[in-house]
Amino acid sequence: MSRAHEWVPADPDFAARVRASFARQAVMATLGIGLEEVQAGRVVLTMRHRQDLTQQHGFLHAGVVSTALDSACGYAAFSLMPAQAGVLTIEFKVNLLAPARGPDFRIEAEVTKAGRSISVVDGRALEVGAAGSRLVATMTATLMTVLGRPDVQH
Repeated sequence: MSRAHEWVPADPDFAARVRASFARQAVMATLGIGLEEVQAGRVVLTMRHRQDLTQQHGFLHAGVVSTALDSACGYAAFSLMPAQAGVLTIEFKVNLLAPARGPDFRIEAEVTKAGRSISVVDGRALEVGAAGSRLVATMTATLMTVLGRPDVQH
């Protein structure tokens, strides 16, 4: 994913805030998804293919791919939000382009539009193996900046 825009984060300590929030996401640990890279407006997650996360044909389940993309998109948007903000997904669209075989996956997300209350982020899930990488899914997500809600704070 190429950097189309150089974003200026509202919080200079955004990377530490993103990493701390990601570390509290139990589902990411359960799925074995790690936070590889954090930049202003961009996040990269990684994971390995696991048999216990597959569908009936042995491919990584679409729900797992979607979950990874949703988190990547959320944290890309979150990286540009004020320090006191929380982030929630409003909507997303996933295109499943190829079976997710692995053995490794790289999930990239980059902010397309950062607004005060609504952001749009594009994500890509890539299968990475000995032969190189292959795009297996894309996501466009709409995310909300949440302020003033103690139950949605990071």
